[in-house]
Amino acid sequence: MEQPAYCLCLFLALLLPLLLLLKLYRRNHGARYGGVCLPPGPWQLPVIGSLHHLAGNPLAHRVMADLARRLDAPLMYLKLGEVPVVVATSREAAREIMRTHDAVFASRPWSSTFKSYEMDGQGLIFARYGALWRQLRKICVMQLLSPRRVQSFRRIREEELARLVAAVAATPPGELVNVSQRIAVLITDSAIRAMIGDRFKKREEFLQAIDEAVKLFSGFNLGDLFPSSGLASFIGGTARLAQENSRKCSELMEYVINQHEDQSSVEEQEDLVDVLLRIRKEGGLEVPLTMGTIKTVIFETLRLHPAAPLLIPREASEPCKILGYDVPKGTMVLVNAWAIGRDPKHWEDPDEFKPERFESGMVDFKGSNFEYIPFGAGRRMCPGMIFAQASMEIVLATLLYHFDWELPAGDKPGNMDMNEEMGITVRRKKDLWLHVTVRVPPI
Repeated sequence: MEQPAYCLCLFLALLLPLLLLLKLYRRNHGARYGGVCLPPGPWQLPVIGSLHHLAGNPLAHRVMADLARRLDAPLMYLKLGEVPVVVATSREAAREIMRTHDAVFASRPWSSTFKSYEMDGQGLIFARYGALWRQLRKICVMQLLSPRRVQSFRRIREEELARLVAAVAATPPGELVNVSQRIAVLITDSAIRAMIGDRFKKREEFLQAIDEAVKLFSGFNLGDLFPSSGLASFIGGTARLAQENSRKCSELMEYVINQHEDQSSVEEQEDLVDVLLRIRKEGGLEVPLTMGTIKTVIFETLRLHPAAPLLIPREASEPCKILGYDVPKGTMVLVNAWAIGRDPKHWEDPDEFKPERFESGMVDFKGSNFEYIPFGAGRRMCPGMIFAQASMEIVLATLLYHFDWELPAGDKPGNMDMNEEMGITVRRKKDLWLHVTVRVPPI
């Protein structure tokens, strides 16, 4: 009786180390399924896959960065419900995705939510890579958001800034200013005026529709995670809400177009809708604070807190290898710009705010330095980069020129609450309140 038990114990003693070594190998080198060597990833559960690793924390970019660090996986494989996802958290992986194999990953994944908003993928952001997308991109880069066009909106930015400066200057002594709210209003009003001009009478309805869209796109939607299940889509209800919101946005944009066509803009500066209508008709669719310092502060802020920490998803249009691992066709690919911007392999003291690291001018956000990609890179790089840069520079420079800013009594810069809140972009969870003193009065 003892002999079989002894043999069983010996067998298990030999087998368990082998199984452990196999598990470690798969974790470090990727698991093979059907001859495919997938990137390593955390353990999965039936049906939900890797979703339990993301539960309880709305900041997916931080959870994914922590998982990749613990697994030592610059390229990580997740299964979010039915959706296979590969997450890049290193400069090298980002370079292979957005430069070496840029054409393979130039398409966007479609979901029921996105389809509801973009007429089955005919919009610029999620259009499939092809002739339609190239035409839309050309119109956007050459006409709507070209350096010349962005410069033409300078008057709008200056007028909105003048309103902001006047409002802040009128703050009673000792009263705190909600800087977050003030700047949000400034950016919103500047963008609305640049897009659709001063004539838009349904501005509040439009902003409300945009706010509803932001809430729909926040987080993971049940129907998008289980696309084969009509029940999941019905229970989640996101696609239905997205269709209603899309219909509302379409009606508002139809109103905008009709308003622009009915009113001649000869005597006014062209806004973006005027440009699009013109293309259709033509048949084509000295102070101590230097601007150098302003730019380095903006660059460092975008490194630590990119507005889109997980770049807009891409999709593999054909099988591909990244860092030696197989990425099957149809896999969603996420690039974690937040994790890459804090990678200690490429940034000294990565969690510290040091604007001087950009003084050399060797690194910029134009998509050629893959350790720093707040606007992405490659074919699907954000076309609004120039507009965003111009807005950030003039706002920050003006506010620092006219005012001295101080934290409330008892607060210190090192103790500021920098927790984030996830929406369609990431923002500071708590509004920034500051004391203000007028240094250079507005004219």
